Amino acid sequence: MEMENLRIYSKPKLKNPRLVIGFSGWMDGGDVSTGTIQYLSFKLQAKKFAEIDAQKFYLFNFPGAMLETVQFRPYTKIQDGLITDFQYPQNEFFYNEKNNLILFSGKEPNINWDEYANCIFKIAQEFGVKKIYFVGSVAGPTPHTRGIRISCSVSAEKQKAEYKESGIRFSNYQGPASLTTLLTRLSPEKGIEMTNFVAEIPVYVQTRNPKGIKAVTEKLIQLLKIDIDLTDLSVKSTHFEKKIDKLVHKQPLLGTQIKKLEENYDKEYFEEKGGFEEWLKQHGIDKL
Repeated sequence: MEMENLRIYSKPKLKNPRLVIGFSGWMDGGDVSTGTIQYLSFKLQAKKFAEIDAQKFYLFNFPGAMLETVQFRPYTKIQDGLITDFQYPQNEFFYNEKNNLILFSGKEPNINWDEYANCIFKIAQEFGVKKIYFVGSVAGPTPHTRGIRISCSVSAEKQKAEYKESGIRFSNYQGPASLTTLLTRLSPEKGIEMTNFVAEIPVYVQTRNPKGIKAVTEKLIQLLKIDIDLTDLSVKSTHFEKKIDKLVHKQPLLGTQIKKLEENYDKEYFEEKGGFEEWLKQHGIDKL
């Protein structure tokens, strides 16, 4: 099946590879979705081998004020009166033969979702992919001082057993759908298992979130059995948290709200573990 919107430049030698995908836009708060793919590509020195042509999937001239429409326009750079760069949205596939891994980083399309999804499934079919993982994030009432909570949705009931003991909660959601929701819905027809990992990041932090990237990366390398040194990401995560602490210290009102978030987080955490006393028993700790 040839697809005019999919360009495959080379055929890497992969055996039953896994595909990990991320999208900018929806569910990319803190750059957790695209940032994770970018980090894995860098650490694994993954090589580009295919891409989806942008022309058929985006609205470039969307009506409205500049602040509303800027996200739809292609990117350009002009220096000293000359155009030095002009880029349409990038939708690129990379591979790492050692770990039998395909990575995809793209921008969620505005139109022709089914055809865009078929481009991804075409790559899966071409290289024998049986498992796809999406990583992303949502902003929520979680404090930056606590661990990142990850929720999960899957394409089939039988997949849930694999994640029940790993501390991942299954998603409960009703509202606007994303492209990854469509992929998950269609994947059983393609003979593919799809899993979505979504990190919950603080709603009050509007910047790249290395702590969120670290959380989903750790989960992926555990499942995919990939050996990656995360020391650099851990350092960035620690620095990020200290920087937020300093900013919060200058805003007492925000600090008060964060303490409430911490209380709610801790209460929910121990309720999930069966209560505080049960948690103590599970960890072999005697009450004072």
